[in-house]
Amino acid sequence: MQQALRSSRRGFDAEALIRAMVFNRLCAPESKLGCLRWLETVAMFGMPQTPTHQQLLRAMEALMDNLDPVEAALSRQFRPLLDRDLSIVFYDLTTVRIHGEGEVADDLRAFGMNKERGGIARQFVLGVVQTAEGLPLLHTVHPGNVAETKTLQGMLEKVLARFPIQRVVLVADRGLLSLDNIAELTSVAERSERTLEFILAVPARRYVDLVETFQNLAFHEGVAEATFAGHRLIVAHDPLRAEDQSLKRRARIGELEAMAERMVGKLDAQDEGQTARGRRASDRGAYSRFARTVADAELTRFIKPDLHSDRFSHTIDEAAIRNAELFDGKLAVLTNAPDIAPAEAIARYKALADIERGFRVLKSDIEIAPVHHRLPERIRAHAMICFLALVLYRVMRMRLKTHGHSASPRTALDLLARIQKHTAHIGERSFHGTSKTTPEQLDLFDALSLTKPT
Repeated sequence: MQQALRSSRRGFDAEALIRAMVFNRLCAPESKLGCLRWLETVAMFGMPQTPTHQQLLRAMEALMDNLDPVEAALSRQFRPLLDRDLSIVFYDLTTVRIHGEGEVADDLRAFGMNKERGGIARQFVLGVVQTAEGLPLLHTVHPGNVAETKTLQGMLEKVLARFPIQRVVLVADRGLLSLDNIAELTSVAERSERTLEFILAVPARRYVDLVETFQNLAFHEGVAEATFAGHRLIVAHDPLRAEDQSLKRRARIGELEAMAERMVGKLDAQDEGQTARGRRASDRGAYSRFARTVADAELTRFIKPDLHSDRFSHTIDEAAIRNAELFDGKLAVLTNAPDIAPAEAIARYKALADIERGFRVLKSDIEIAPVHHRLPERIRAHAMICFLALVLYRVMRMRLKTHGHSASPRTALDLLARIQKHTAHIGERSFHGTSKTTPEQLDLFDALSLTKPT
């Protein structure tokens, strides 16, 4: 980064300011003005005296002006950790809330379904690629209303361009990788003379085509294999989870049936002249209320209110319930990898949850959101700074785990933050030193392969 950001046209050290913003995100995330206040409380090697807010913004612009060489240098750091013959990469997207009014050219801020709030919000979309060991390799930034599947090709081209991997196994969620775009992505890899293989969950809309297949599955040690859509279909089965899901569904259906019986009883009593407190009931009103409750419970496949009947009534689709129970406690994935064992394919897909934990780190410990920048390049620079902080966080986690240390990166940072630098002035002489380090802090420095500060 020092080489990429070196420029005689700037009167300040842009690399040092980027480093300060990355460390601020990792240690005590604040706004850019908050970062300036934080810098007054910490001692950082090579940091210029009293940087200004404008200099931080100019450093972010310098980062984006030199993004390609910075990302190339970062990729070179990762390459020794990757297997050139085979590498398994995980890819997922998250949404990041953003504030600001008005429109700008090439605006990244767009309204879309926000995963954090569960509703419509102004946002941008962040994609992250990481290794099976949990190391983030690269990130992508997209407008807030982008279709998830549209981001895959650009991401794959970046991976193939930056890393000399001959065979890539891509693991992605069903919302990202689908049977419709597999052929297109595979051709991208073939043009680079690489091999692309995938592991993805079967899209929910295709489950209706799997009923007969699931009826004939023979599980061995909780795993079965078949063929679907020309690919290997691997299914994992958890009997306890299956029983729990089936019982909960049956119980909820029973509650709705009891509700329907009460409605019918009230309507019958009303027809016989027995008045009750409250508003007079009607068959049409009972149908509307019951249908709304069934829809809220997401059980419309199993409970069918009869819209065309003069009297309120409903039916239970037992065949649909039995078909749903076929899929209880099961995880179905598709793969075109010929030599991955079924249990390994399931384990790889479940490991995709680790990238979700990375998103939680971004949104909690690193506090990537909410973002208050308007200009697209500053939004991208903010995302890059937070991504670099995530890389450091994950490197810390990997080193602590390798050395068998039980502390999390957040715990380690909090414990090490207690070390203080002291300056004493006696006459014209100044003395510098640090507070006495505890055995716990010394253990952390050893686990992180860092020298004790002096």
